[in-house]
Amino acid sequence: MTKKRTILVCQGTGCVSAGAPQIHREFEREIIEHRLDVEVKLTGCRGFCQVGPSAIVDPDDILYCRLKPDDVKEIVNSHLVNGIPVSKFHYHDPATGDPIPKWKDIPFYNRQQKMITAQWGFINPEDIEEYLAIGGYRAARQAILALTPEEIIEEVKSSQLRGRGGAGFLTGVKWDFARRSNGGGASQKYVICNADEGDPGAFMDRSLLEANPHSMIEGMIIGAFAIGASKGFIYVRAEYPLAVHRLEVAITQARGKGFLGSHILGSDFDFDLQINQGAGAFVSGEETALMASIMGERGSPRPRPPYPASEGLWGQPTNINNVKTWAYIPLIIKNGAKWFADMGSGPSKGTVVFSLTGKINNSGLVEVPMGIKLREIIYDIGGGIPHGKKFKAVQTGGPSGGCLPESYLDKEVTYESLEAAGSILGSGGMIVLDEDVCMVDIAKYFINFTQEESCGKCSPCRIGTEKLLNILEKIVNGQGEEEDLGLLEELGELVKNGSLCGLGQTAPNPVLTTIRYFRDEYMAHIVEKRCPAKVCKALIEYYINEDTCTGCLLCLRSCPTNAVTEHEREATKDREHKHPDSAASKGKRKKKKVDTICVINPDTCVRCGICFANCPTGAILKRDRPLYSKQYAVGSMQ
Repeated sequence: MTKKRTILVCQGTGCVSAGAPQIHREFEREIIEHRLDVEVKLTGCRGFCQVGPSAIVDPDDILYCRLKPDDVKEIVNSHLVNGIPVSKFHYHDPATGDPIPKWKDIPFYNRQQKMITAQWGFINPEDIEEYLAIGGYRAARQAILALTPEEIIEEVKSSQLRGRGGAGFLTGVKWDFARRSNGGGASQKYVICNADEGDPGAFMDRSLLEANPHSMIEGMIIGAFAIGASKGFIYVRAEYPLAVHRLEVAITQARGKGFLGSHILGSDFDFDLQINQGAGAFVSGEETALMASIMGERGSPRPRPPYPASEGLWGQPTNINNVKTWAYIPLIIKNGAKWFADMGSGPSKGTVVFSLTGKINNSGLVEVPMGIKLREIIYDIGGGIPHGKKFKAVQTGGPSGGCLPESYLDKEVTYESLEAAGSILGSGGMIVLDEDVCMVDIAKYFINFTQEESCGKCSPCRIGTEKLLNILEKIVNGQGEEEDLGLLEELGELVKNGSLCGLGQTAPNPVLTTIRYFRDEYMAHIVEKRCPAKVCKALIEYYINEDTCTGCLLCLRSCPTNAVTEHEREATKDREHKHPDSAASKGKRKKKKVDTICVINPDTCVRCGICFANCPTGAILKRDRPLYSKQYAVGSMQ
């Protein structure tokens, strides 16, 4: 029997913001108009954010990319009516330009190893029946009705699953602590899902909640039963309205099916979930700060011990795991611990989900086995660096991660290898940087972020990150001195060792790793007073190449400080377009005339880059700015 055709329209946040709902409606309208027996289905993110909005024609496996509502009519007429896919809307290989019609043939997809993302983009996240149809909640049924809490915890221990939220602690061991804790004799225990995703460039947790929220809910049900908890909280950012909506729908549907509430599946087990929306403070991702926020207090960390497993919410035993960690649990219970533990490298088992962003051809979410090489992720899956640029570094682990150079491309990606390199796996952020990026400026960017997000409770983090930022600002402004490097390293170690929570303990990583691997760039800024990447404003100036300037005046019109002015130049051009040997042209083709070009005044230019971005001919260039002393100068050129 032939499977009914279905149009799977991605409606994750990225695609929704780019018009996916309108595309969905256009497909429905066109299908009704042509009287086709085709279903149009809403799905969550399928990971390949670079090509959105996107839709898949199933079971043909044809992927259509970067769609607009006006494109739908052509796809329906050509593909669905006449059986001819429309190649111009397919994914095109960035190296060859060749179209790849089927999503399964695209390296971005076929080089991944999907576990928790396997159903993303193929089921409707707002319909529990679709989750049930792929085996959803069978693991919860098995755990509650056929296994003891001790057997569940032992299975999770044997899988060697480690927390995917950053710290990488063994999940089964963490559960065991909470299970054994009596909380001072109290019977109430809690479980929490940490969905407070605040890393720049990270969107893994949000996408999971939007694409398959039931997988995380099922994991929490199993965990609560194993630990003995009767209440669960999902702490999610208020900036994730679509994720919150789909969570609310999923929880309501799970209650309606008897998977949440009293006497779940006819057992004596009671468990329910509550959503708490965070206000966006990055530090609230730290587990003790997160618990304080749930309890209505200011979201700031507290010293440990006591650990949440013994004294968490309202002083009771509490277990906290990341969204992705919870989502692995149903798969481990269903497939067995060995299935999970056989994947990965060394103590780092299973798969990991990265948000691959930055200077990369194929950005999006990727799920790969632990132990994969960075080169495979960036070049085989990510498609390499755009515009023929050179790879410079990759930053892993969010704002508290490190920047790794090209020499690390063939290293395995594991908790241990990244830590040894000075970085962290973190929650899964991976930002690729090319040759046009200044590593000193990158370090400043991330330390500025953590400094602003510090809760200020402990002085090593509050004062230390500010001092680190001040020194980096001094360097990028051309005021740096050689002793600043030693001071950055010493201060970075003090902040790491003296801070109260994970924010401060990892905040110096971008600074320390850029000094470790890109020391020459720091020295160029400090000794030569130049930025090799031509990024740091105080050390560069813009100028106009007269040979390629066409006098279009776009730079002049867009300049906010009137630093661009018109100048006349003499240009030698043919006065008459005749053959050079013709009698009429002799003596005339070398006639001089005057035309207009633009000139940038370096004294009034603020180096905002607007003219550089707007120039249609690439006539505006950057060069090192001469500084007459170690002090930041705005003086004229020599």
